Amino acid sequence: MRIINNIDSLTEEELVELNHKIVARLRFLGEMRSHGAMLDFRIGEKVKFRPTGRPELIGTLTRYNKKTVTVITESGEHWNVAPGLLSRLDSHANGNADTSSTTVVQFSDRAPKR
Repeated sequence: MRIINNIDSLTEEELVELNHKIVARLRFLGEMRSHGAMLDFRIGEKVKFRPTGRPELIGTLTRYNKKTVTVITESGEHWNVAPGLLSRLDSHANGNADTSSTTVVQFSDRAPKR
């Protein structure tokens, strides 16, 4: 770890510049941590999460966003959730081990890749 010896000699302008650099670096590190956690899950995977003051929700991960993932719950609600708040749904414990009932939805507004 690097030691910053003395910031007392910095001018206000230099301190503001240092602050901007620190904030940008912390934001970048947070985004990298979030991105890493995001990649632990796959699109189409069943997940669960517990919003503050609400019961646990179960849904399907449908999209990666910049800092969150989009989950569509079983009741059709769309939630943007930080990946650190998600858990995999234990399909065997919930009686959903049979994946033959999985539904794949084709989005009609997207052109096929060639």
